[in-house]
Amino acid sequence: MKPRMKHPTVKRRPEGCNGTLPPMAPLANPYVPFQQENPPQYDARKGLIRGTMFPGLDLPFMGMSNREEKPDTLLSQLQTLNFAITELSLYLDTHREDHEALDLYRAYQEMYVKLRKQYEEECGPLNHMHPGEGEYRWLDDPWPWEYCANQEG
Repeated sequence: MKPRMKHPTVKRRPEGCNGTLPPMAPLANPYVPFQQENPPQYDARKGLIRGTMFPGLDLPFMGMSNREEKPDTLLSQLQTLNFAITELSLYLDTHREDHEALDLYRAYQEMYVKLRKQYEEECGPLNHMHPGEGEYRWLDDPWPWEYCANQEG
């Protein structure tokens, strides 16, 4: 006869922490509209504020929406281009044949590379992947996210 293995003691979870829904919990039915070919687009600055480049996907939560634009600094321009490139890449994942969107995607990539180079020459590296030349300056102020210190003009 084979000896029985002793199983570790299973601790019971506190009530309500067992991964199930309470008896009367409503279920959500998510819906994301399917984008048609060549949809209208916001300009990149407005897209960043609205959270999408595509007006057809601009569905504000409970009617609330961002309308205030970011100040026009090198850093906010980089953020805008980064957002637009990411948003267009997601669109192109499902709409490969939209050559107009692909051209805009590539144009934004070229602009991003140039603007990033300009930013890093003037302000230092954005992250550790693109080191500056000379001394180690990563801890020098201001840091990219320090809004007040990075205002231009």
